[in-house]
Amino acid sequence: MNFDLSTEQSMLQKMIREFSDEVVAPGAIERDKNKTFPVEVFKQLSDMGIMGLPFPEEYGGAGADTISFAIVTEELSRTCASTGITYSAHISLGGAPLHLFGTEKQKEKYLTPICTGESFGAFGLTEPNAGSDAGGTETTASLENGEFVINGSKVFITNASFAKHLALTAITGRNGDHKEISAIIVPTDAQGFTIKSEYEKMGLNASNTTELILENVRVPEENLLGVRGNGFKQFLTTLDGGRIGIAAMAVGIAQGALDKAVQYAKERKQFGKTLSQFQATQFKLADMEVKVQLARTFVYKAAWLKDQGRPFGKEAAIAKYYASEMAMEVCDEAIQIHGGYGYMKEYEVERYLRDAKLLEIGEGTSEVQKMVIARHIL
Repeated sequence: MNFDLSTEQSMLQKMIREFSDEVVAPGAIERDKNKTFPVEVFKQLSDMGIMGLPFPEEYGGAGADTISFAIVTEELSRTCASTGITYSAHISLGGAPLHLFGTEKQKEKYLTPICTGESFGAFGLTEPNAGSDAGGTETTASLENGEFVINGSKVFITNASFAKHLALTAITGRNGDHKEISAIIVPTDAQGFTIKSEYEKMGLNASNTTELILENVRVPEENLLGVRGNGFKQFLTTLDGGRIGIAAMAVGIAQGALDKAVQYAKERKQFGKTLSQFQATQFKLADMEVKVQLARTFVYKAAWLKDQGRPFGKEAAIAKYYASEMAMEVCDEAIQIHGGYGYMKEYEVERYLRDAKLLEIGEGTSEVQKMVIARHIL
């Protein structure tokens, strides 16, 4: 096995690491405080050709691989997880289903603006009673005179306020108790489409989290994404890739918290010595480093399998499960090393902990990931 990054991946990592330190990090505290979406950050990422990173060049992408996507997500999350989740959702949830299941015409029309940064990527799956549970879907799309008429709502949707269009799941037919669920591309400026972003969140305050309300929204039948009735299967496939993004986010957050803890331990003096000279602190830092390294390695493994066209669902679930719990543990230890200062916003580690919590919830809880893993091995 070769655990080295390729030349291109190493160059990308260096570029995004410097960008994250110089551009993303300086405003992270204020963006979190004021709930300011990082528009200017993403304008620069767009100019750098990062917004369509893993998608084909003919649609404005860069034709890079999944490992590269994981690298960018990790490095952005290392300094600002709100920026990291915005990027991860843009690629893995917004662009990926269009790339995987869209027609050539749909890709040219809808994937291209995502790749060029003209539109953010978003997708509408979660409802008040439906996320991982397809049976709870209540949004409907009735076909009338060559148009889908959509009614329903979605919750906890990332990036929708800044998206020109998104794919969403809806019931397109019924057979007894069985619901036929399909995916449909919907412009966000369609009549009857309302987007609300009024959530008061624990963390990731600079990211855009919305509620979607659809009241008799009409879109042409040609906006059906993929095969009718396969919508939920398509999004389960999409979520496999999304788990790599979430796991990469977790690694980035944990690495950022570890970096802050190491810096503080070297500078803070107690009883005439720096904290870093105490064995108890060294043991904590060593445990944190081990956890981060293990999680990163498994993220790369899942991404590599995906790039090889091999099954990667189990590995993506393992990466997401382990990395999300690891991030919480590392952030908690970072606060412990900081002591009372870790409780103060200016030292940032409390923000890392708040941001990390979503990763144990988003895209399925740890229990859901365990179910996915178990299904692969049974």
